[in-house]
This record gives sequence, C-alpha cells and structure tokens, in this order.
Amino acid sequence: MAVQDILRGFSISTAIAGLCAAAPSFAQAEGETDPAASGLGVIVVTAQRVEENLQDVPVAVTAFSAQQLQNSRATSLRDIASMTPSFTATEVNPGEPNFAIRGIGTEGINSNAGGDASVVMFVDGVYIGRGGGSNLELYDLERVEVLRGPQGTLFGKNVVGGAISLVSRRPDLGDNFVGGTITYGNFDRLELLGRFNYAVSDSFAISGALNRVERDGYTFNETTGNDVDDEGSMGGRLSLRWRPSSVVDVVLTGDFTDQDQRGQPRDNVCDATLAGGVHCVGVNPDPRIVNAVDDGFLRREVGGVTLNVTVDAPFGELTSITAYRKANYSHRDAFFSNPINPPAQIESINENREQSEQLSQELRLAFNMFDDRLNGVVGLYILNEDIRRNEILEQTFPVAVVTGIGSFPQDVDSESYAIFGQVNFEVTDRLTLTAGARMTWESKNAHLQGVLVAGPGLPPPLSAPYDITASQNWNAFTPRAAIEYHISDEVMVYASAARGFKSGGFQGTAGTGASAAIAYDPEYAWNYEVGVKSRLFNDRLQINLAGFHTDYTDLQVSQLVPLCCVVIGNAADATIDGFEAEFIAVLAPGFRLNGGYSWLDAEFSSFATGATADHTGNRLPRAPRHQFNLAAEYEVPVSDAIDLYGRVGWSYRSSVFFEASNTPLEVQEGHSLYDARLAIRSSDGGWELAVWGQNLSNELVRNHIVAFAPFGQQLNTYQPPRTYGATLSFEF
Repeated sequence: MAVQDILRGFSISTAIAGLCAAAPSFAQAEGETDPAASGLGVIVVTAQRVEENLQDVPVAVTAFSAQQLQNSRATSLRDIASMTPSFTATEVNPGEPNFAIRGIGTEGINSNAGGDASVVMFVDGVYIGRGGGSNLELYDLERVEVLRGPQGTLFGKNVVGGAISLVSRRPDLGDNFVGGTITYGNFDRLELLGRFNYAVSDSFAISGALNRVERDGYTFNETTGNDVDDEGSMGGRLSLRWRPSSVVDVVLTGDFTDQDQRGQPRDNVCDATLAGGVHCVGVNPDPRIVNAVDDGFLRREVGGVTLNVTVDAPFGELTSITAYRKANYSHRDAFFSNPINPPAQIESINENREQSEQLSQELRLAFNMFDDRLNGVVGLYILNEDIRRNEILEQTFPVAVVTGIGSFPQDVDSESYAIFGQVNFEVTDRLTLTAGARMTWESKNAHLQGVLVAGPGLPPPLSAPYDITASQNWNAFTPRAAIEYHISDEVMVYASAARGFKSGGFQGTAGTGASAAIAYDPEYAWNYEVGVKSRLFNDRLQINLAGFHTDYTDLQVSQLVPLCCVVIGNAADATIDGFEAEFIAVLAPGFRLNGGYSWLDAEFSSFATGATADHTGNRLPRAPRHQFNLAAEYEVPVSDAIDLYGRVGWSYRSSVFFEASNTPLEVQEGHSLYDARLAIRSSDGGWELAVWGQNLSNELVRNHIVAFAPFGQQLNTYQPPRTYGATLSFEF
C-alpha cells in the first residue's frame, strides 16, 4: 500500500478537524439541537434473530441505519462494502452479485442452477438464494446488517462466509406521512423515490415505496454506436400491518423489481507482442470504449410476498415468516470481442436465462426463563427451490474448428429442512455462556443437458450431447459456542467457535454427461473468534475489535476453462487469519469520525490433486490483505430551523486476485476511493437539498477480470467512474 494513499485519506479528516477546531465553543453557545449529537445512540440489530443492542451481541456485525444510508449516499451493496471491514461486492455477470466476506465467496457460482453462494442475502428474514433474485437497490430501509463469519446456527445453510440482512421499513401505527426524493446527476442519472405511511386506525397501517432509477451508459460500443452499461430499473414495496391485540402483530409485504437495460461487454486489454497480436487488432485502448458486435442486455423481473406474524405468548415470543419469491433473469454480453476486418469478428458471447421460485417457512420461539437469566431461541425451517437455467455459450472465430454454440439447460429442485436453537445463560450479571446448534437435511434433484447447437464444438469440446438426471442428499450439524464477559457497563469481551456449512451442487456447464452427473460436495468452516465491544468516554467513543482464525475444508473453487465455461470443484482447503477494527468518535457536538480496518491472511492450505492446477499457498480470490475506510461528518445549526451537514469519506482496498491461480493478469491493484456530500436540511427533517460526488478521483477499478495468459489478455468490467449530482428530499 502506498504511503501517499494513506496520507491522502487521513488528510481529509485532518482538514475538517482543523476547520472545526472552534466547533465545541460554537455548539455550546448555540445549544444542542439533538440529544444524539453529543452521544452515539443505540443501534439495534437482529444478528441473533432477536432484537438486541449491537454492543451486546458477541458477533462481528456492522450495521447501517436509514439515516446513515442517506448521509453516505449508500444506494448499493458495493457502497456498503466500501464501509465494512472484510467485505467485497463484485459481479461476474451484471445483475448477479458475488459477495465475499473474509475472503469467502465462490465466484461464478451463479452459472450453476445446482450451486449456492457462500455469502447470502436475507430480506426481512427471508433467504434470497439466487443472485438474479437479489435486491440490488437500497431504498426505504430501516437498516442494513453485515454479519461476518459463519452464521450457520441461526441463519442456516450457505452463510459459511457471512450474511447480509436488509430490514425494510415497517408500517407505523402512529404516524402519517408522504415523502419523496429526486436525484439528478451526470450520465443523465435520474432517481425518483416516493414513500408514504398511513395509519388507518390504531391497529391497522399501510406503507409503501416506489423507486425508479435511469442513467446513460458508462461505456461506448464503437461497433454499434450505442452507450452500454447503462441502468434502467423500477422497484416497489407495499406493506400492510395489523395489530388486532396487544400480543399479535401481523405484517404482509409485497415487493417487485423490474430491470431492463443494455449489457456490459468486456473491455479487451491485451499484449500485441504475443500470438501475433491477433486478439488486439482494432481494439480501442480507452477502457470505456468496447468493440462488440452485440450490445447485450440485462432483464430482471423479481417479486415476492412475505407474511410475518408475531405473537407474544406467556411462554415467549412466537414468530412465523412465510415467504414466496419468484425471479426471471436473463442476460447477454459479449464476453470477448474485437474487430478483425469487420464484419468478421472474433466473438465469444455468454447468454443465460433463469427462472427461479422459492417457498420458505420459518417458525421461531424466543424465550426468557428464571428471571431472564436463561434466554434463547428455537425454531424450524423449510425451504423449497425450483431453478431452471439455460447457459448459452457462443464462440465465433475465423478458424472453423473453434466455432460453435453450446447450450446447457439445467433444472434443479432443492429441498432443505432444519431445526435449530441457541440458549444464553447468565452465570453472573457479567458472565454469559452461549450454546447453539442447527441440524440441516438437504436434497437436490437435477435434470442437466448439454446441447451442441451449431459448429463442430466448443474448446474444450462438448464431446457428445448429454441428457442426464441426478440426485444427491446431504446433512450438516452446525454448532456454536460462545462466552461473553462484561468487564464493565461499557466494555464487553467475547470468544466464540462456530461451524458453517455450504450446500453441495452440480456442474451447470459440464463438458460430458459423466461429469455433470457427479455432484461436488458441501464445504465446511470452523471459525474461532475473540472480540471486544466498547463504549467509552461517556458514550462518545465506540471501538469494536475482532480477531479470528478460520479453517475451511472441501472449499468449492470456481475455475475458468479458457474459451468455455466455469467449473466448480472441491479443490481446496483454506486457512484464514484476520483482524477487524471499527470505531465511531464524537469529537464535538455534531462532529463525528468513523472508520474501519481489516487485515486478512487468506490462503489455500492445500489444493487437491486432480484440480486444474496446484495453487497451494496462493491467496484466496477477492481477499484484500488490507482494507480501510474513514469518514468525517459535521452537522451544525445555521438558524433555528436549518442545519448544515457535510461528509467526506475515503476507502482503500489493497490488491486482490480474481482467480485462484494468482497470475499477474488477474490482479486489481490497491486503490483509494473518495466521496463527499454537502447538504442543507430543515431541523425537523421535513426537507433536505444535497450535492454529492463519488469516486471523485475517477479511479479505474476492475469489477471483474478474466485472463488468458497465452495472449497476455484481460477481459475486464469496471466499477462506476466519477459520478456527481444533486438530491432533493422532502417529507410531510
């Protein structure tokens, strides 16, 4: 990491600190307009499936309130990742995010209908199994929580790396309002958000939100003359809340997302001195200009209904969450293309179409006994998923032998059942012991096909068409134990051991029927963690620390087969050691610093014989050794009715590899990102006008890299360039 990068980042907060040197006396003279201005307030999370103070939870979790999301202009999980230790958010295919926490997150898993992610999103407690069915826009939320490390006991399968929990705003039985947000920015970015809450009576309320986002593309396709990598989406949510008695609370929520936009053809970066430079002919060196014969597309239709019923019974709080979700996702992009005497082009196009449905039911009982010295949660969980996906790979080359179109239809039905529980026993007022476990039973039934549509084959060739059925059952026991000790009312230390489990699956793009019929195994992780959570100096300084060691076995690793597809296999074991730190400091009324740091030593401890290559000792993909974030915020009243708010932020991520092979072509170098926001707002929260900018230094950051060493070639997609704009918000 370059010293100047650190100095540039920290200079932001230093400069503001200098400007605000007189802030304490000024604020004292004017008086404090907000009780929270002189303290940190309480952050409530549900990291253990019950509402608790963040500082009392023996889990490494970062939480963002609705106000924090607005102040930082966090509109995507990529923004959340820049402010969260050990968390990265990228995409292989547009609209199918790949998350990694503490270095764990299988890349390319979305290509398999029979595969699962290592980091899972939950929306209002509902498991979102597929990347194409994820909620990509953050709007009208109560909070976002990022839980780091295996969460298998309470959250179930596929949270071996961690979990992301989005909690939407619930209808308020005592409030009526209508609000909206209008944003305009460069690239003709237009965001429109409308939201409301209406309390029909003291027992029934309705709330909703409608969100629209449009912008022009960040990239220009010279071949078609169109902007690509644009954005066009609309989403909405409607919730009904009924409280027929003081002990029953019913919330019914429906949501939808529609997305229709051009694709994201990859930028071709290659070495003209290799292989006669055939892959470089006619390629524009500008990374924001591509030469693709096809603009591609991204289309998503996602929706669902969730029924949440809570009953305060004499023996505890009973919660039922019933959810149905459906997603239609399709995507087409020029994976590799360049003009060779147009219209004859080297073209490699990836297209996929997926329809998924899931039905889930969770029942939980949270209880307290023996004067609250014993408390916990027990429950059962059922999930049924039906996923139909067709992965289409097109290769069009001047050389006929490597020209072909392969289609890989996949139909996978999954069923998962689990029972779980966790108890906490207060040995003394300061010492608490925790024990929990989950037992999961899972089955997958797959119908997989390989079809040669045209041409003599794909390299490596689809040796023969196949049409096979296969099934596999797994079960997993995922326990957790923890001890927490409150040294004082302000400081808590904890230690924990937890096991995580990620389901096995089937190859979606296998080269033969025999390999398609063989399932890859689940992966498991044991995580050992110690941590400190503290509130100091009269609630003006919060410091949370965590150190961990994680042993992964049968790690599912994705590997790119050149000019073909992504294959998944249990190629490796891995060892991860790490340290995380987060802090919030109130330096003066209205003036805050907050930040975080993570250090990761994540490497393959073994790489099984028979894999594509032996990568023992290599770093895990998307596991930056160092990750920093720092932000300074200052809010000051300028009159009795108006406040001025400003925020500047800096984040740094050291180099990461995108593949297990760790070649120089597969690395994104360390980089810093800067953002800023300045707002004038009414003291009562009725309106706000803000100007903002993100990636202010216009850093070129690779979102994903596919490398072909024989040609010295990278096929890249990129994160957004410098963006800026203005936002008007109101509520009445």
